[in-house]
Amino acid sequence: MAEETTKGKTVEKVSRRGFFSWATMAWIGFTAAIGGCVTAWNRFLYPNVLYEPPMSFRVGLPEDFSPGVVDERFKESNGIWVVNNNGKLYALIAICTHLGCPPNWLEAQNKFKCPCHGSGYYKDGVNFEGPTPRPLERAKIFVDSEDGQIVIDKSQKYQWELGQWEDPESFIQVG
Repeated sequence: MAEETTKGKTVEKVSRRGFFSWATMAWIGFTAAIGGCVTAWNRFLYPNVLYEPPMSFRVGLPEDFSPGVVDERFKESNGIWVVNNNGKLYALIAICTHLGCPPNWLEAQNKFKCPCHGSGYYKDGVNFEGPTPRPLERAKIFVDSEDGQIVIDKSQKYQWELGQWEDPESFIQVG
């Protein structure tokens, strides 16, 4: 840097080389900032895709479900329990009717228990404790005539309080 004295004061002059190095750094910073903004903006051009399991799926043959047992094999993958209770096979949707938490089946206590607020349900899905306003919902269940497998369709739900649990599509009669 060159120094120059003007009226008794020393003034530092920026050399041409020093000026261009600062200008270059400013342009690089500006370009990086614009590039970051464009990248963030491009993120909004593509939708957030949520991959959910199919609403209709096969779970096996009626003989695969023992009497008096709550089958939890499909809770994580499809959000249902298959229950064989009192000669009926039905699919309970694993969503608490209070605030939508996934309850757990407690084999030792013979009940479903929601970990969020303590709602409890009997094996048939009827609520008996906690803040839950109504029983669990059932999904449509039927035996496919081609291969004899059980098909569950979660797009059609049955509610106890509306008397829909007596609908023939809400359960399968087993021997």
